[in-house]
Amino acid sequence: MKKTLSIIALSIIGFGLVSCKKENKETQSTETATTDSAAVAAPVTTDSAAAPVTGEAAAPVSKEPSTSVALSENSFDFGKIKKGDKVEHVYEITNTGKNPLIISEVKPGCGCTAPDFTKEPIMPGKKGKVTLHFDSSSFDGNVQKYADVFANVEKAPIRLTFTANIQP
Repeated sequence: MKKTLSIIALSIIGFGLVSCKKENKETQSTETATTDSAAVAAPVTTDSAAAPVTGEAAAPVSKEPSTSVALSENSFDFGKIKKGDKVEHVYEITNTGKNPLIISEVKPGCGCTAPDFTKEPIMPGKKGKVTLHFDSSSFDGNVQKYADVFANVEKAPIRLTFTANIQP
């Protein structure tokens, strides 16, 4: 009986450690993505193929030659908006590299955010757009949301964020 209880106790402790390690990895992944996206506001030079991304936000790795980009901004504040308002913001993305920029996918963090983006290749020196549409119906107070942009750049995904203060 003691042996059985010991095995159960060790199993529970082991499960707890595995669970904590998984949460830490997810936290580190989120922190890294946020840090990397902040650096994207300035031109980012990429010469090698897009690096694979791990975790929930993973999308197929582009087989296109890498390029570099500059964003007009990677975060936006809607300020105070009324609950139920549907707002949108356009983020401009400039291809600063030598190869065409191809945005393969934009994945929002939740269902309240819907993306639109330039689907055709963005030639060097040209600009494309990523528009994030936000429905505030289900929220109160301060919110922060994001969308990950997958493209043929080395540090994919590029994280775009926005905040809003939802008033009743």
